[in-house]
Amino acid sequence: MPRSIPIGFLIYPRVTQLDATGPAQVLSRVPGAEIHMVWKNTDPVETDSGFSILPTIGFDECPPLDVLCVPGGTGQRVLMQDETVLAFLRRQGRQARYVTSVCTGALLLGAAGLLRGSQSACHWAFREELRAFGAEPVAERIVRDGNRITGGGVTAGIDFGLLLAAELAGEDAARSIQLFLEYDPQPPFDSGSPEKAGEKLTAAVRAGFS
Repeated sequence: MPRSIPIGFLIYPRVTQLDATGPAQVLSRVPGAEIHMVWKNTDPVETDSGFSILPTIGFDECPPLDVLCVPGGTGQRVLMQDETVLAFLRRQGRQARYVTSVCTGALLLGAAGLLRGSQSACHWAFREELRAFGAEPVAERIVRDGNRITGGGVTAGIDFGLLLAAELAGEDAARSIQLFLEYDPQPPFDSGSPEKAGEKLTAAVRAGFS
């Protein structure tokens, strides 16, 4: 029987749900995986998509995690000043096998002091903000630096999840998970990065973040 692998996703008000649920769907297929959706309490948490997620465990009850994952979202800014959240991340991050993030969750890891001296991915519109926390932004979909594994914006979390699944259970297991999920992206448009979208569309999307 595979050993237990506790994997925790920080869930918070105005989180981008796909940042968390994308990799969680992947990693839930890893043998022995125990998925925890973690917040201060277990009350429903509203995502930035207009529906809620139910956390499974509170900070105080959360076991030591093998994998700590911080998703991004519009609510991430407030948490960068929330000492309760930052203390939880520091506590878990000190002992986790893997300290990870998706999208602007990297900025929360940075605010907790967990990315200093590390290379990191982040959503393209906020990537340069990593420098304020002593991290080096890298324009890649997934960046690994030691036991820090960070994904770019939103959908990169699925790719990140597959890479982490391979770390935890081997490449064959990760390939099987990819097939099970029929993850075979064929988007109808080719505008998924600033380089592909062009200056006009990129500027319009960036303006929507301000």
